[in-house]
Amino acid sequence: MPDTPLIPVAKPWIGEAEADAARRPILAGWVTQGPEVAAFENEFAAYVGSRYACAVSNCTAALHLALRAVGVVSGDEVITVSHSFIATANSIAYCGAVPVFVDIDANTFNIDPNRIEAAISPRTSAILCVHQMGMPCDMEALLKIAQVHGLPLIEDAACAIGSEVRYDGRWERIGRPHGQIACFSFHPRKIVTTGDGGMITTSDPELDRRVRLWRQHSMSISDTVRHQATRVTFEAYPELGFNYRMTDIQAAVGREQLKRLPEIIERRRDLAARYSRLLAELRNIIPPPEPCFARTNWQSYCIRTERTQQACIMQHMLEHGIATRRAIMCSHREVAYGTPDSWRCGSPGCLKVNGSCEHLRNSEYAQDCGIILPLFHEMTYAEQDRVVECLREAVDRPENMPAALVCARSSTDHLTSA
Repeated sequence: MPDTPLIPVAKPWIGEAEADAARRPILAGWVTQGPEVAAFENEFAAYVGSRYACAVSNCTAALHLALRAVGVVSGDEVITVSHSFIATANSIAYCGAVPVFVDIDANTFNIDPNRIEAAISPRTSAILCVHQMGMPCDMEALLKIAQVHGLPLIEDAACAIGSEVRYDGRWERIGRPHGQIACFSFHPRKIVTTGDGGMITTSDPELDRRVRLWRQHSMSISDTVRHQATRVTFEAYPELGFNYRMTDIQAAVGREQLKRLPEIIERRRDLAARYSRLLAELRNIIPPPEPCFARTNWQSYCIRTERTQQACIMQHMLEHGIATRRAIMCSHREVAYGTPDSWRCGSPGCLKVNGSCEHLRNSEYAQDCGIILPLFHEMTYAEQDRVVECLREAVDRPENMPAALVCARSSTDHLTSA
């Protein structure tokens, strides 16, 4: 590996402001869920345009509570994508339900609305869409299907804070929400981080009440109310709950991160646009497109290449001090979902062979051919130039060149039949 510093695939933008913010709850003595969490919830709701926001320990917890709140129970089916971090499918399994995987749109890496209705069965209780890598789904199409069939729509918006979707003729932020509930992540790989953490947004007061109750063991009286009471007060636990709370230390950091968000998004969009210009002439590399109904935050910048090139390109770049990541995983390929009853394919007449499914071929292609390039707020143009030049060297190496150059730069039509 050369002496030049490693360019990471991601890096949170945090500093003295966050360190100072963390001092507040530490010195105040209230470090678990409390006033900082309440303030963070209010500020987050105002930013995305939601009536309610409820902070939790992570996005997996948020998804679990969201599914439970809309009524998903054991034996139900939830339509979603395999092409997502495994937490999406896991949250369904936590409810005792079965994930029904449908394929993605090859260009956006998001759920293909045209494949959903064939997957609906009498056991279907919800649709769980994923705004993959921050790219908004086609919400108008999804909501039309959900409304026709009377199904709640939950948005896995783990990566999508600050992204916007064109809905009903105007631009709206993801998290408004457009479905019943949207769920966000504050993991360090996301563009706003609290170390870890999550947020649930909804416009439904009853759904908000449920998730707030369940995140704190279903305690009938909150810590804040109990500590402020002038008379001795005893809480009760009327139903099964969970320990899914966010700490005030995390929330204090999140409030500062939220202030940085407009600048973070502006910089990431600039870097993404520059990547697309620089990569336009590279042989056998397809930059990610942005559909007309979406304004992504570019949480990740994922290029596509040939299956035969993916690992070789990534290794070449690592050897030259540049970190990359393989594109998003497919849950149906993992051992955890290796049994026949652990998931169902959303297409009739499914053929599963050695862990693959012919009806999820776009999902499998995306995992096998996608490479996530470094993108972070403090990335310099010089670092970006170094990434592009190293990528150029990698694809030009004779041993990395495929026998047939099928990835034409002028078209992405082949992706739907890969």
